[in-house]
Order: sequence, then structure tokens, then C-alpha cells
Amino acid sequence: MVGVNIIAADTDREAKRLATTQQMSFTNMFRGKRGLSQPPIDDIETYWSPVEKVQAMQMLARSIVGSTDTVRTGLAALLAETGADELMIVSDVYDHGARLHSYELIAAVHAENGNPSMVDAVA
Repeated sequence: MVGVNIIAADTDREAKRLATTQQMSFTNMFRGKRGLSQPPIDDIETYWSPVEKVQAMQMLARSIVGSTDTVRTGLAALLAETGADELMIVSDVYDHGARLHSYELIAAVHAENGNPSMVDAVA
């Protein structure tokens, strides 16, 4: 079993915007300011320092963020590398509707590969 952060949206740009919630959470952790998730922002570069960016991106390096095409490619690479037969997926998205949509897109990619429905998904 492999755990992976996946944030899917209709476009790579929107998925990257949604991912800023997760990026801010890691940045806040480094700052000692843990708290509730924050809404996504348009420009994460204005939020973190260069050092915080490096730290957060190291922690999130294996995340898959993007459109269904990007998610499909990222999942294929992850599965080829790990040989995992089971995934535990986290989709840390602030807006509940966008989070559900992310899981729907991930499930669609999963189903394309001839896999059964994802019955253990938690939103």
C-alpha cells in the first residue's frame, strides 16, 4: 500500500491553485502556526519565503496535482515505480465540493484502467 497526495481538477492550473491550501498548511507548520485549512490563493509565491518553499516542496514532492491527464501520468509512474496494488489517497482541498470533484476525477482515472470502483474512498 502506498499513500499519496492527489489533487485533481478540470485543468492543471485549477488543481495547482487548489493545492495552495496544502502548501500553506505545510508552511504554517514550519512557522509553528498549525490551524485549520485555509482557502486557496492565486499566488503561493507571495505567501512563503524561498526557504519555506524548498521545505514544503520537499515534503510534497511525491504529490500528483493536475488535470485527469496529469493524474493519469502521475499515477502510472507511481505504480510502475512502487508496484503498489493498493493506494491510500489524500486530496487536501479546502472547498468540499471541489474536494469531492477531485475524488470523482481520480476515481474516473482509476476506472479507465479497468479497476473496480473505489469503495473505500473517504471525502
